[in-house]
Amino acid sequence: MTDLYHSQRAMRAMRKAALQRGVIAILDIGTSKIACLVLRFDGPEQYRETDGVGSLAGQSAFRVIGAATTRSRGVRFGEITAMNETERAIRTAVQAAQKMANVRVDHVIASFSGAKPRSYGLAGAIELHDSTVGEQDVARVLASCDVPDFGETRHVVHAQPVNFALDHRSGLGDPRGQIGNRLACDMHVLTIEGDAVQNLLYCIKRCDMELAGIASSAYTSGISSLVEDEQELGAACIDMGGGSTSISIFMKKHMIYADSVRLGGAHITQDISKGLQVSLATAERIKTVFGGLVATGMDDRERIEIGGDTGDWEHDRRTVSRSELIGIMRPRVEEILEEVRERLDAAGFEHLPSQQVVLTGGGSQIPGLDGLAPKILGNQVRIGRPLRVQGLPQAATGAAFASCVGLSLFAAHPQDEWWDFEMPIERYPARSLRRAVKWFKDNW
Repeated sequence: MTDLYHSQRAMRAMRKAALQRGVIAILDIGTSKIACLVLRFDGPEQYRETDGVGSLAGQSAFRVIGAATTRSRGVRFGEITAMNETERAIRTAVQAAQKMANVRVDHVIASFSGAKPRSYGLAGAIELHDSTVGEQDVARVLASCDVPDFGETRHVVHAQPVNFALDHRSGLGDPRGQIGNRLACDMHVLTIEGDAVQNLLYCIKRCDMELAGIASSAYTSGISSLVEDEQELGAACIDMGGGSTSISIFMKKHMIYADSVRLGGAHITQDISKGLQVSLATAERIKTVFGGLVATGMDDRERIEIGGDTGDWEHDRRTVSRSELIGIMRPRVEEILEEVRERLDAAGFEHLPSQQVVLTGGGSQIPGLDGLAPKILGNQVRIGRPLRVQGLPQAATGAAFASCVGLSLFAAHPQDEWWDFEMPIERYPARSLRRAVKWFKDNW
């Protein structure tokens, strides 16, 4: 993990340099759309009057000065499948956002939803040399965690300390400066398939930009859609995207579990396309305008004109009842929610004190979902929208932009992760220069 540690540290340094320049781009690469926001960091002093003390406090450190979305191409299940097409789509979104912001952006922070994420809970403990916990002690305890063998083909994308214990006191958020003898730590590690990350890195390099950070959309959707109480007491965020559905569980304001289901809104569109024998574009329009999940007596009488451009007049003038459309959509949505329920059960979600479930993402806007989801996922279900940030255009305030808004918050205030601390000297390779310098200092 040492090489990954250094690459993540390099990205953090790049992010810091970009923030000092004052402008950075946010890129959310999804299966159905690619969204780009350009953020300007001109300090919270200018907006101190408008900054509250509630859950939105501290978000005035930046403003959105450019925003653009384009249809995603070459992405399937949240992973890049056609490099040239994805590169063109990213260039289109970034150039449109730069034009709106009237500024050139070199550094970008990206999020993605696929790559088969897996969660691991690690634990480590050390004896303190000095009675006061310092920065180096936190680095040592994080490095002492037993890392499982998750395979050479997988990369760590998040490694966050979620709990510290000092002697017999547990539940500490930040132990630095406190007094004790033995420091223990619980860390959550999220791994993803390495090929997906390398493809993303390569694609952004081809667009003449530098990657200054990377995050899972399961994490970014959670930090934008869950209010503070939900993050503290325990809640699950279900981000229903186009090609995959991301799941994250938060507790004590930290993500403790993440996973994804390789089903999403695009699969519902495909079902409508096959069931009604129409093109995908027509199926998407019908789903957006007439879709639903709960049929009533009125829906049997309401006829939907399918339309089409096949040239066959009889075929293009067909009508179907809305209840037929609901009959196509509901089984697929039930399947997605059942898969999500299985993942939550496997993670032990029922043992959390608060079992709030928040649905967000573009797929959560289907009418009737708020009635169907509680039957499968439990009683406490709500549809979540991302928290507002300054300068966000009205079109980007919906649930479909939860991951994008969360990535802005992640860029402004990233949580402490393993690579934010200096690695202990003894963890470096035996022949490294740092070890030699340390030995020289200790012995002379």
